[in-house]
Formats: sequence, C-alpha cells, structure tokens
Amino acid sequence: MSQSFDVIVIGGGPGGYIAAIRAAQLGFKTACIDEWKNAAGGPAPGGTCTNVGCIPSKALLQSSEHYEQAAHHFADHGIGLKDLSIDVPKMLARKDQVVKQNNDGILYLLKKNKISFFHGRGSFVRAVEGGYEIAVGAETLTGRQVVVATGSSARALPGTPFDEQQILSNDGALRVGAVPKKLGLIGAGVIGLEMGSVWRRLGAEVTVLEGLPTFLGAVDEQIAKEAHKAFTKQGLKIELGVKVGEIKTGKKGVNIAWTNAKGEAQELVVDKLIISIGRVPNTTGLNVEAVGLKLDERGAIVVDAECRTNLPGVWAVGDVVRGPMLAHKAEEEGVAVAERMAGQHGHVNFNTIPWVIYTSPEIAWVGETEQQLKARGAQYKAGTFPFLANGRARALGDTTGMVKFLADAVTDEILGVHIVGPMASELIAEAVVAMEFRASSEDIARICHAHPSLSEATKEAALAVDKRTLNF
Repeated sequence: MSQSFDVIVIGGGPGGYIAAIRAAQLGFKTACIDEWKNAAGGPAPGGTCTNVGCIPSKALLQSSEHYEQAAHHFADHGIGLKDLSIDVPKMLARKDQVVKQNNDGILYLLKKNKISFFHGRGSFVRAVEGGYEIAVGAETLTGRQVVVATGSSARALPGTPFDEQQILSNDGALRVGAVPKKLGLIGAGVIGLEMGSVWRRLGAEVTVLEGLPTFLGAVDEQIAKEAHKAFTKQGLKIELGVKVGEIKTGKKGVNIAWTNAKGEAQELVVDKLIISIGRVPNTTGLNVEAVGLKLDERGAIVVDAECRTNLPGVWAVGDVVRGPMLAHKAEEEGVAVAERMAGQHGHVNFNTIPWVIYTSPEIAWVGETEQQLKARGAQYKAGTFPFLANGRARALGDTTGMVKFLADAVTDEILGVHIVGPMASELIAEAVVAMEFRASSEDIARICHAHPSLSEATKEAALAVDKRTLNF
C-alpha cells in the first residue's frame, strides 16, 4: 500500500533537506527522497554540495593551505620544519571523513524532525486526486505537495565525456590520488580556481584556459584585477580569450589543442584535465513527462517568482531552477517554499545573496558591481580600503586585497560590497545584513568595530565612500 504524505521532497541536498525540515517544523507529514550513496552503498544525503562540491573542496583547500603555509610562510614566524611532505591519500581520507560527518549530520536532522527518509531515485508516476504518486525503488509514495530539489550536474565539453581518470569533473578533481606534475583546467570559474589552487599549492604546474576575454567577468572589475594579480604571482598560469580545440587522451596524459587570444595555435600536454565550464539542471530520471512538468530550453524546471511550477502543488528549488547555483540560495528557497505551503509569506531576496570563491585570497561580494552600476547609468560613490593598511592582516601575514563599497550618490544606500582578501567569506556577512536593512555606508562607518580585526577594513572602506578614511 502506498504511503501518504503532506509533502514529498525529491532530493536531499541543501535545498531539499532544508525544505523537508522546515515543512516538518510547520506540522506537515514529510518525506525526503535522496539517491546519493557512500562508498559502502549506504545513504549519503547532502547532494553535490556535501558529497562532491562545497564541503570536500573546502576540506582540500584547508589541507593544501596548511601545506603551503608550512612550506613557504612558517619560517617568517620563526618556525622551522625539516623534511616537509604531503600524504595525499591521508588528505583525501580526511576529506572523506568530513563529508561523512556532514552526511550523518543530515540523517540525524531528518530523524530528529520525524521525516521519513527514502534512499533511492524519486520519480513522478502520475497525478492522482489531491496530489501525486512518486516512485522510489519498489515503493510508491503519495504526496499532496511535492518539492523537486534535484540539483545540477557538471557540464561536459561536447565530444569530451568525463572519464574521471584523466578528464575530470568536480567529482574526479576531488579524488586525484597523487599530485599531478602538470594539471590543466578549462574554465576559470569558481570550481576551476578552487581546484587549481589546491593542486598548485601541493606542487602541480597549473594552466587555466578560459574562453572569455575577461577574468571573472561576474566579479567587480577592480576586485577581479586584484585577484588575477595575486593568482598569477602564486604561479597559476591563466590564459584568457582562448578557443579549445581537439582533446586527446593517451598513456602520456591529455593533449589539448587550443588557440590563444591572438589566434595563435597552441598545445598543452597535462597529466590531468579538469573541465569546469558550468553546470546543468539535473532532471534525469524524474519522469516529468508523466505529469507534464514544464522545463525550459536549458532543461531547468520552469517556476515563478515563488518557486511554483506549472503544476498545482508542485514546487522546485535550488540548482534545478533559475537563479544562481548556490547552496545557500537553495536553502533559502527551501525554507520559503515550506512556509508558503503553510500560508506564510516566505521570501528570498536575490539582491542580497552573497557570492564567495574560496581561493587565497578569498573573493566575496554582494549586490551590484561597479560595471553594472555604470551600465544602468546609476549615480554612485565608491570607497576602498586595502588590507595592507589593516593591523590584523599584517599580524596574520596576509595583506593581499581590499574591501570596496559602492553607495548611492544621493541617498548613500549601500548598493554593493566587494572583498578580495583574507576571510572575505566571513566578512561579507556584515554587508549582507546591512543591505537587507537598506543601510547606508555612513551606518557602517559609524559602527564600532573591534581592534585589531579584519572587519575594520570594512568600516574603513565605508568611511572611504565619504573620503575620510582614518588609517590610509
């Protein structure tokens, strides 16, 4: 006999499991379906983010950062080391343990909130009176409302499928068993720069091929230039405006034919090639045709501003719908959808969703870039403050980068904040709060910040909007 639920969530990633928890908190009888498996074949909820994305990549970034600090910067602190080495299998084992802790934590949360968990792939069977039948394995569930949160998958280059041995997606990039001598990356986006940073720190010679003529085009131009300078100094070789041609694999590695921005033919031979040219919505196996769930030309589920699909009682959140493919965006949509089901007014403000690239220096931003403001003819003021003039950054030994504020020229309302430098991922939260409350740059400039702290650079950048910095 089919089990009946008020809400069935298909997908246990950040959007899915959070939607399930909030629905359960609001009194709905809830089920969550997820098919991710761990090495032993057991359930591993958390989606791409937990299993092959945000969490494992940060674990490797932390490990490789420790190694680089020990190799190149500990001596500055009077710390001497002999015979420094890297045990890559142990580093990967730690990464896997971090992932497992998160998997187990999500399973605990589902159980704590009395959510029925089903391990397998969920798919639509048919619409029935008052809801939908959903198949998972040999079982059939009936849900009055359904939330699709099936995430996204790595986009492959046409004609060059991932083999996860030599041609790697983000998944394979996290499982490289030894430091490659030469590593190639196609795509200078978040995944490419983060994974390139991991293996560059451990000794790989890394070349990044980017098709766009500009570096990090979505980032504020001034911040992107500062980041490009830092990455180049570290040893990342970044080629912009390239056209990638034939890619061949063999016993000697991967051979990439490419043309540079001047139109000159080039060849790159590497041990491993990571392809990070974006992600595509994952609707494989959902059987959307059975119920007439509408997809757009990209394969994303079509939703309105409140994440409603074309079907009554069916919602979709996260990477599988429009908007930025960010775990925290998916979480906010999951909460909002659950609250809308309960007749509440869940809301997601796309203008205050923070973006982060976890390289070193870190890059983080919220709101509009200076080039976006110029494009729409906005009247604005800008203020910047370098970490070079920040006492805590000097003590850390990491003075790369700056904080940048953009504010309305008339009202002084903060329009965007952009950071490249140490702990940017943490510092950006203050800017998000400020923008949510429609604060002015003067508001931040007047708030007392602890000394010495990196956050003082935020205050000083806000002061710089009015050309009255105190420490630069």
